[in-house]
Amino acid sequence: MPKIFLPRSDIEFVEEGKGLAPKFDKHGLIPAVVTDNKTNELLMHGYMNKEALELTIKEGIAHYWSRSRKKLWKKGATSGMTQIVKDIFIDDDQDAIWIKVEVQGLGASCHVGYRSCFYRSIQSHNGKISLKFEEKTKVFDPEEVYSGSENPTQL
Repeated sequence: MPKIFLPRSDIEFVEEGKGLAPKFDKHGLIPAVVTDNKTNELLMHGYMNKEALELTIKEGIAHYWSRSRKKLWKKGATSGMTQIVKDIFIDDDQDAIWIKVEVQGLGASCHVGYRSCFYRSIQSHNGKISLKFEEKTKVFDPEEVYSGSENPTQL
């Protein structure tokens, strides 16, 4: 694979230049937020290593690094809910990625079965914290979709 990332030389190059020089953390990862291309709905947050980011850019299909499974994964490889990349943005100091996608298949991005991984809000009432389900219905049954395959996450 040809090298597509440039070395990080100086702050002006990183913040104002036209070269892609992402800053991966000490584990070799960069955070990525993912939104729906049409609605801008926040779908998920994940991490990419260099290979995942390169594949995402070159193939136009979102790839991530699974921190729990410690391996590269192509979103939708098991579920069929592939994320087709429409736009990729990098923040000012090139240490975070924002991807706008069109989700194939059933249109969900969450392995739990909801459309978005952010299906609950945090509520605080009289000092008590609880989670409120903002998405009431799952898009798919995870047991059916992932039966016989590796669990997408581990706690």
